[in-house]
Amino acid sequence: MLSLDLNADLGEGSPHDEAIMTYISSANIACGYHAGDIASMQAAIRAALRNGVAVGAHPGLPDRAHAGRRNQAIAPEQVRELMLRQLDALDRVARACGTGLRHVKAHGALYNMAARDPVLADALAAAVRQFDANLILFALSGSEMIRSAQAHGLVTASEVFADRTYQPDGSLRPRDQEGALILEPDRASAQVLEMIRHGSVLTRDGVRVPLLAETICVHGDTPGAVLLAKTIRGVLIQEQVHITSPAIRTEFKSGQP
Repeated sequence: MLSLDLNADLGEGSPHDEAIMTYISSANIACGYHAGDIASMQAAIRAALRNGVAVGAHPGLPDRAHAGRRNQAIAPEQVRELMLRQLDALDRVARACGTGLRHVKAHGALYNMAARDPVLADALAAAVRQFDANLILFALSGSEMIRSAQAHGLVTASEVFADRTYQPDGSLRPRDQEGALILEPDRASAQVLEMIRHGSVLTRDGVRVPLLAETICVHGDTPGAVLLAKTIRGVLIQEQVHITSPAIRTEFKSGQP
């Protein structure tokens, strides 16, 4: 049976985090820079624990005014420092809640810049390895982040998106461009099915892009995110996909408790 992860970016101020938790297997929790604070981290982690969802860090750029989605000029050393500070912040909260971090997924502009820039990708992967080499890095399928993480010996989960459209180079269509978001559950489900059945996605330009789907993202702040997550989970179950976090699969294979 095929096993896949269904993840969501949470702890960013949406009132629907708890509802989404019932449908996903991994939660990427904002660490206080692009969104969130200690209270929101605690709430998201406790909701994840109630629903058996793996807890992961979602570090971003320190840019609350633009929700961490505006590109910035940033040096590799700054990336390393941003990652380490945010991983430490969420890890401290997680441990106080009686759990630990399982994975890391960069947010917004940091994610997209590191996906295409090998220098930034290397700094990001090096920071994750320095903090905890056992953390799984969620990163855009086929991106520089995947290559850098694997070069650093990290376990990776190639990420695809249910609620975003793609460019011919495999990157996500920028949010400020028409058609960047997929809001209809049927369209999102059809895109997910194409990804898992055929290992590809069709762009708005009619280009078929190959990709590897290991974890599927639904953004917590996408309009109708709860219905999207519910619908996609239903479709995956109909396809006889086992929905589980890559952290759980890795621990099972290695014989860890």
